Amino acid sequence: MNGEHFTSLVCHLSINIAVVKDYNINVKGNDMNWGHKLTIVIVVFICLMGFMVYQAMQTDFQLVEKGYYKSELKYQQVIDGNNRVNALSGKVRIVKSGNRVIVQLPEEMKNSNVQGTLWFYCAYDERMDRRFELRPDKDAIQELDAALFTAGNYTVKMEWISNNEHYYSEEKLSM
Repeated sequence: MNGEHFTSLVCHLSINIAVVKDYNINVKGNDMNWGHKLTIVIVVFICLMGFMVYQAMQTDFQLVEKGYYKSELKYQQVIDGNNRVNALSGKVRIVKSGNRVIVQLPEEMKNSNVQGTLWFYCAYDERMDRRFELRPDKDAIQELDAALFTAGNYTVKMEWISNNEHYYSEEKLSM
């Protein structure tokens, strides 16, 4: 192979490569540089952040209690009341039976004067909360109409006084 022929072959290949590169750029429309790509990423990021802020503004945050600070100050009473309930012979039972919700206090509460409150607390929706006065019969049982409740998960917070002693209990209930 002579030098002239080799030079013309190299020139011919160089021209073909340049044409192919030019063809790829022009035909595929691949004329985006890193600046364009960065701009697109930033715009998409800003849109996503705006959407997340909008969603956060639409979320309804509810406090457990309106006067939670005052409740925290008397929390030692809750601890003592819970200890008294744990010292009783049985546990407080709450069950849904048919169209009734039955609250049964331990044996020690039978034939005693019991006064207190029942709070059916729904953690995810304040509108589903229900409060009742605790007034069990002589067998330490109180029945409530299940139609008063919306289906959901409740924490039943019971606080009562019997024989000048304060009691407190929390039980889970699913409706």
